[in-house]
Amino acid sequence: MTASIQSILPPAPKDLDGMEIRRMLPARPATTIGPFVFLDHLGPAILPPGQGIDIRPHPHIGLATVTYLFDGHLIHRDSLGSVQRIMPGDMNWMIAGRGIVHSERSAAEDRAAGHRMHGIQSWIALPKAEEQTEPRFIHYRKDSLPFIDLLGVRMHLIAGRAFGAEAPTKTFSDMFYIFAEMSPGAEFVLKPEYPERGLYVVQGEIYVNNQAVSAHHLAVLTPDKVVRIRAAGDARLMLLGGAGLDGERIVWWNFVASSRELIDEAKRRWREGEFPPVPGETEFIPLPAH
Repeated sequence: MTASIQSILPPAPKDLDGMEIRRMLPARPATTIGPFVFLDHLGPAILPPGQGIDIRPHPHIGLATVTYLFDGHLIHRDSLGSVQRIMPGDMNWMIAGRGIVHSERSAAEDRAAGHRMHGIQSWIALPKAEEQTEPRFIHYRKDSLPFIDLLGVRMHLIAGRAFGAEAPTKTFSDMFYIFAEMSPGAEFVLKPEYPERGLYVVQGEIYVNNQAVSAHHLAVLTPDKVVRIRAAGDARLMLLGGAGLDGERIVWWNFVASSRELIDEAKRRWREGEFPPVPGETEFIPLPAH
């Protein structure tokens, strides 16, 4: 790698109901970037009429989740009683804290007509002082989040602070999360404002100080380095990072915690039906055996 890139992580493809998922975090050698502990790229996929996404109710602890869509729609339901249609460009901030259960499904009208699905799902670990906070769900419409326009570059600031702007998203640590669209040959400078930074190429190819990073790869950037990012052609990318975590995190299934005891307690609660249910839903994903 160049002095500007510590590592480039290739995708780990998986299948979800016939749709390809590319898992980028956790990975080796970078299991986290700032507070980000999980990053999945969903699609793009064309779901034919009669087919949809059905992620049955399942629990989370110790994290906040973001489902950010480029195309398609999902219906979010959770144990707080939230029912929210997730639209492209919206920020859906689910703070699990001590425990929440949710489902994500295609709407009946989308399932009947067929639709395109494409997006990014990420998990942000909560600081130790907040990992047992009360669960919450907050929906931010696309137009409530700042847009940052540079020459040939349009950025959507999903969470945190960057490029002189600040998103209204209630975050628990110093971080940034951006979706950027770049025209061919466009470039911008990313300053080392945060100790840990990453760049995921959703589409196209970009150069980080002349080092190529191709589509579906995650570049972990070197701390304390100013980097110039240039698009070879039309490109879409996610910029993410922030302050490092305040200690090690254990990620087991859908649970994130600072101790094995919290993970084991969450396992017991889900196994014994002690998590609150999602109103109107009877299905659930069982606890894995391992």
